[in-house]
Amino acid sequence: MSDTVDFILPDLGEGVHEAEIISWKVSVGDKVEEMQVLAEMETDKALVEVPSPYAGKVEALHGDVGQIAHVGKPIVTFSGATQSGKVVKGNGAAPRADQHVEAKADGKPQPGGAARTSGGVEAAEQAEREDAGTVVGSMEGLPTLGGGGKVMATPAVRRLAKDKGIDINTIQGTGRGGRVTASDVERAAQSGGRAAKAPAPKAREAASGGGAIAAVSQPISYPPVQVDASGTAQTIPFTGIRRKIAESLDRSVKTAVHFTVMDAADVTALDRVRRQQAHASGEKVSFLPFIIQAMCRALKQFPQLNAIVDDEKREIYIKGVINMGVAVDTDHGLMVPVIPGADRMGILPLGRAINDLASKCKSRTIGLDQLKGGTITISNVGSYGGAFATPIINYPEVAILAAGRAREAVLARNGGIFVGKEMPLSLSCDHRVVDGAYGAKMLNAVVQFLENPEILLEPAGR
Repeated sequence: MSDTVDFILPDLGEGVHEAEIISWKVSVGDKVEEMQVLAEMETDKALVEVPSPYAGKVEALHGDVGQIAHVGKPIVTFSGATQSGKVVKGNGAAPRADQHVEAKADGKPQPGGAARTSGGVEAAEQAEREDAGTVVGSMEGLPTLGGGGKVMATPAVRRLAKDKGIDINTIQGTGRGGRVTASDVERAAQSGGRAAKAPAPKAREAASGGGAIAAVSQPISYPPVQVDASGTAQTIPFTGIRRKIAESLDRSVKTAVHFTVMDAADVTALDRVRRQQAHASGEKVSFLPFIIQAMCRALKQFPQLNAIVDDEKREIYIKGVINMGVAVDTDHGLMVPVIPGADRMGILPLGRAINDLASKCKSRTIGLDQLKGGTITISNVGSYGGAFATPIINYPEVAILAAGRAREAVLARNGGIFVGKEMPLSLSCDHRVVDGAYGAKMLNAVVQFLENPEILLEPAGR
């Protein structure tokens, strides 16, 4: 059909290249309006709604419920498509930038304005930064596939390449997922318009206490294992969040070099302080905000564990802010929302933030922006009765702390014994970044803060 237009599935968030189709909100033959929701999709980040950039008649839906849709591929075909009252002609026409839709905290798309940026490398790079991490109903202002699906680049970078007279399809992208960046275009321009490869950066060593990141070897390919499915009572497909969890954990254990140190903290005094805080505030107060505060205080002394790794560039980025990821168990699988600036929050605000994020994760209303940017993670395995653990690092972070259940125990102090409460702690670190002694010292600092809870009630930085 010559008058049909394909709506290409846009980037559903930073680093998200595919999504599972949960439900279609339209059917073939339906007439839809601009910004009407077409489908509900599940990524490894959240449940999102995909709005239509066009008004028109739905001619085809590309994919069934339960199938995986890929960014850059057609998702819906329209006939008689219009945009802002103007007829859209030709197949695959890109919607306008001013119909950019951002995901808000409840995961629902809202109209927004992605400003066009033009002219120069700085402008193109600024546009790239502004485009990251959005749910959209248009392709303009987003990483998109080029003609024939050859390269990915934002419109700002494409304009930059056009201004410099360079065929963007000849440039090798060095950005996330092979995306062509403004720097790639500039290098190509300096080399006379030919494809240019970015120089390989040298490995850098961390400031102290850790080693440089080693080059990653090619993964070993194994033949498929023949599985006997006889006697199966239930088959559960690896889909949605569960599939992404499996992929993330697999990548973490194959990339980061894990080691785990364990210790236990006497939280008898902390339990008393916790109960006092709950009584004074009238709120339920768990151990978790105290543990997060203890981690934040300890990270000030051992900052190399508040970091992420860029394996492609072979660099370690030690962060100046502490964005605490908190593992949340849901019916859909494990999710890790992030508390930004956790080191600047008190006990009660931390507790409220934890409860709010956990509730949004379980109801699937968590926003994409609340699931990224973490610098270190905590997993409260003790809420389900666990003790010690060997937690898997939330790659590309370099450390994760697992807190076990506080139990009554016979403890010793100053030559005497007493019955108190003890909390098991397990800290997994990336051995490429820090050595065992550094990890053990960090965990010991966490223990010291938990055993002296009055410090945790003081304003940070004192």
